[in-house]
Amino acid sequence: MICVNFAYSNHAIAQMFKRGISADEVEESIKNGEKVKDYPDDKPYPSCLILYFVKRKPVHVVVSQDISSGICFIITAYSPDPALWDADFKNKI
Repeated sequence: MICVNFAYSNHAIAQMFKRGISADEVEESIKNGEKVKDYPDDKPYPSCLILYFVKRKPVHVVVSQDISSGICFIITAYSPDPALWDADFKNKI
């Protein structure tokens, strides 16, 4: 996913602050991470779940993109709970 710019929802900002995830880490995750799930029916734009390891810590970012403008909308970001995800953090248990 190539983003021209980033826009953060209020929910994303609150969750990132609560979870100690920086905007730089989110943007690095989007640029270099692996798409592990698509949400094609999300509105107003389809979204996806991206996995990236920041300092060996897994981070999930849910992001959507307005293809016409190139703006990526950050919906949320979190560290996946190992009790809820498989060992590679790609599938829920």
